[in-house]
Amino acid sequence: LRSSVKRTLRIREIHYLTILEREGKLVLLKIGCEAGTYVRKLVHDIGLLLGVGAHMRELRRTKAGPFREDETLVKLQDIAEALYRWREEGKDDLLRKVIAPMERAVCHLPKIIIRDTAVDAIAHGANLAVPGILALHEGINVGDRAAIFTVKGELVALGKANMNTEQVLESNRGIAIKTTRIIMPTGIYPKVWKSKEGSKEI
Repeated sequence: LRSSVKRTLRIREIHYLTILEREGKLVLLKIGCEAGTYVRKLVHDIGLLLGVGAHMRELRRTKAGPFREDETLVKLQDIAEALYRWREEGKDDLLRKVIAPMERAVCHLPKIIIRDTAVDAIAHGANLAVPGILALHEGINVGDRAAIFTVKGELVALGKANMNTEQVLESNRGIAIKTTRIIMPTGIYPKVWKSKEGSKEI
């Protein structure tokens, strides 16, 4: 069986590659790799290097970001039952068990806490300027992805660092984070900003 997905060169880091089982020509591998790795292409290339050829028969993802198969995944049946209970009985307790808050999906990213006065502007797509920041993780570098949170711990947006941690701490102005993805709807926090023609910064 061959996939119709085109194989292209991608340079990705492989953290570990362990042989779990071997039976004849079949090998069961456990691979820890950087996001965006084509595991099928990796297996093909290993076969080429060994001079025997190889192809992937099956793939099971056991971890993605902060989510692990043995800790966070649920069955579709569990979701269906939880949804039925909520719709029919108005009880959301099972839904809360099977659906994780959005904030959990970004717990691996550096965190930036912003002022309440900056939240609505960010929710409208503004970039985050230094005056809007209350606190941030150490070690953020230019180009790093970061999660923007309210003081209450609500996820507002995701962004890419335009300044590193030290630059933010030493500056009074400048765009610290360029907003890349808005999560929070507008209007949750009061609008206290003024828009400038052609500018979206807070």
